[in-house]
Amino acid sequence: MTAHDPSTADPSAVRPSDTVDAPAMPAPRVHEFPARSVGGGLALLTGLLGLLAGVALILAGAAMTVTAAKAGLIVGGIVVALASFTAMCGLNMVAPGEARVVQLFGRYRGTIREDGLRWVNPFTSREKISTRVRNHETSVLKVNDAYGNPIELAAVVVWNVQDTAQASFEVDDFLEFVATQTEAAVRHIAIEYPYDAHDQSELSLRGNAEEITEKLAVELHARVEAAGVRIIESRFTHLAYAPEIASAMLQRQQAGAVVAARREIVDGAVGMVEAALQRIAEQDIVELDEERKAAMVSNLMVVLCGDRAPQPVLNTGTLYQ
Repeated sequence: MTAHDPSTADPSAVRPSDTVDAPAMPAPRVHEFPARSVGGGLALLTGLLGLLAGVALILAGAAMTVTAAKAGLIVGGIVVALASFTAMCGLNMVAPGEARVVQLFGRYRGTIREDGLRWVNPFTSREKISTRVRNHETSVLKVNDAYGNPIELAAVVVWNVQDTAQASFEVDDFLEFVATQTEAAVRHIAIEYPYDAHDQSELSLRGNAEEITEKLAVELHARVEAAGVRIIESRFTHLAYAPEIASAMLQRQQAGAVVAARREIVDGAVGMVEAALQRIAEQDIVELDEERKAAMVSNLMVVLCGDRAPQPVLNTGTLYQ
């Protein structure tokens, strides 16, 4: 069972006071900010020139005959080559939809989001994080609804990483965190509402898919916001009674449908009988006393409400004989 797309309009716009029963997550200790980086093209060219200069110094030193000059050139060439190679280790290839979280000796130094070749301090570590849109679909979960009936349901969540610093440092594994919190939110929503409501004014999982999906999106946002994750959309993909009560609930639904259909038929038949009596009286077709009206109403109701074709009966006498 699915809900329409607008049901998950940006959950980040929801006030915290709207997230009833949502868990109170700790405030994030770090937020994303841009890392200091430069274009990698110039850094790559400079590093290559440095490597060539180091090799040239080594070759020039090897050609020297004076021992002191030879050793100085070779050592200088090695130092230049090592420095150039170390500097080139700061180059990073950043693809579209990716980011690099930069750390220097354990401290967060910013995030690189610009795609292309970038250069940062070569002594930093750079963790790659995908900022692309992802899907997570839960397995079919078996829970009890608000009435205690066992039901099966599953949901799919569309999300992406919005704050790479929080995703890296606020939780152990943001992928596992999203999966666990999604399952917890789906289970919580399932036990809060019945599959089918006995009262028409009460929300139900089957009858109010749009409202329930909105509540699911709000709760999901409250649960994963601490990990820097943004919920784009959420919807139920499977909703059914558990097999052990499915047949009994199907009979209940069928009985309800039959009762509703009969009620509609009776309401229509009463209206038709009322209109017929009113028209007969207005056009003075025949004068009917109360007993004849009762007989006419009875016959019309049998004809209109019966589920079989009526059998005509010819009365050769009168109504009173």
